[in-house]
Amino acid sequence: MKVAYDSRGAADKRGIGRYVTCLLAALRDTAVEGQEIVETHRPRRVNVFHSPWIDGALLRSPCPMVVTLHDLVPLKRRSDYLRTGLRFRMRYLAVRRAARLIVPTHSVAQDASELLNFPDDRIDVIPEAACSTFRPVPDSAVAAARERYDLPERYLLWVGGLEHPDPRKRVAALADAPRHMPLVLVGKHQRWADELPDVQLTGHVPDEDLAAIYTGAHALVFPSDDEGFGLPPVEALACGTPVAVSDLPVLHEVLGDRATYVEPGDLSGLIAAAEATSRPAPPPSAWTWHDAARATWEAYARAAGFQGPAAPH
Repeated sequence: MKVAYDSRGAADKRGIGRYVTCLLAALRDTAVEGQEIVETHRPRRVNVFHSPWIDGALLRSPCPMVVTLHDLVPLKRRSDYLRTGLRFRMRYLAVRRAARLIVPTHSVAQDASELLNFPDDRIDVIPEAACSTFRPVPDSAVAAARERYDLPERYLLWVGGLEHPDPRKRVAALADAPRHMPLVLVGKHQRWADELPDVQLTGHVPDEDLAAIYTGAHALVFPSDDEGFGLPPVEALACGTPVAVSDLPVLHEVLGDRATYVEPGDLSGLIAAAEATSRPAPPPSAWTWHDAARATWEAYARAAGFQGPAAPH
């Protein structure tokens, strides 16, 4: 079986880029005889085309198409995505024509079923994972990162994209919440983030430095009120760092009893819970990208045998 894989999303500095990169490496590691993967967004002479991000989904794929749908936030929060509404409508039309859909959680699977009318029996739930870089690092590496980014001795941490204000991420409200520890925000940002009060911005950092910043943090705070998976808490736990998150069903699905949950919107409570956490953090999930890759190869096999009409649209 030969699979065309659209790897263009690897350039994304957010979780999509992490997914595209980590899954591709794991697919290559786990391929067995007769399985081949090639990087292209123009599938030709292949058995399956996989778009691991919605922007790569094709309206007319020459072979069975698999699409990874990370969330359906633009459909669930239409008022927040008015400027990109037309683009997303076209992308969702392409998604409906996929032979199979890969989603990271059962929560997203339910959204796809309800909002896209996508058949349940053609949805594969395949969780994401922390890449191998994210693990507890030595004190020397933590100290070096602290000096490199001028970080305080103790701090709370938030990780994500800050290119534009995203209401569901609640970053501005988090910055305004009372706290006793400094708050460090890691991620590529634009000018609006410079105006957030009393926070420290690092910008985008390499994964090796991010592992050290995770390890050195007192706790990760994750105030989002809507997520498809929630990769930063998974990465923080892999580095031995406690996490405090909004009490969302999807985060219970991903984190189980390994996190402290606070009512969504209660930013003061979230900060207080994070500050009250202590090490050792609960052990991370045993699920790896190699596990995800093996499940994805199985999804490809099901897609290659797909017979029947496209999903309704």
